[in-house]
Amino acid sequence: MANCFHWITLANPYRMDFAVKKASEKKGRQYAQKRIAKKRPPKLRSDQSVPDKSSQIRMRIEAAIRRIPQGKVSTYGAIARAAGLPGMARQVAQTLHRGFNLPWQRVLGAGGEIKLRGDSAMEQRLRLEAEGVRFRGRKVDIKHHEFKFTPLRSN
Repeated sequence: MANCFHWITLANPYRMDFAVKKASEKKGRQYAQKRIAKKRPPKLRSDQSVPDKSSQIRMRIEAAIRRIPQGKVSTYGAIARAAGLPGMARQVAQTLHRGFNLPWQRVLGAGGEIKLRGDSAMEQRLRLEAEGVRFRGRKVDIKHHEFKFTPLRSN
């Protein structure tokens, strides 16, 4: 088919202009359809009202972090266990990194150590000191300030 098209366009210059015009119109329609498709809201599936598994995990971790009161601290691992996700301390760190309006300064590494580096570590220490948390050297006095999660009652 391509060879036939090429022969026709060589034989008749008018045909070539016509073919180019048709091809550009076709491309223009395809481009317009793609733009319209991008503007349309995505079609909702019937099961989309239920959050997916990763969203559920994130919401459970955020709920556990919000339970830590002012003047108390907890570790990444303890928050993961309180959210019902033992062994997922790294997921707690990712949730803190991506979350908004979370008391991030109340979350520490094992033993009460601030795991952030640079200016963020200084800001975390200053925020905790403003909440009344005492330090022993570079670590929080975890015996006095650790928040012990109580199991949530299930209905």
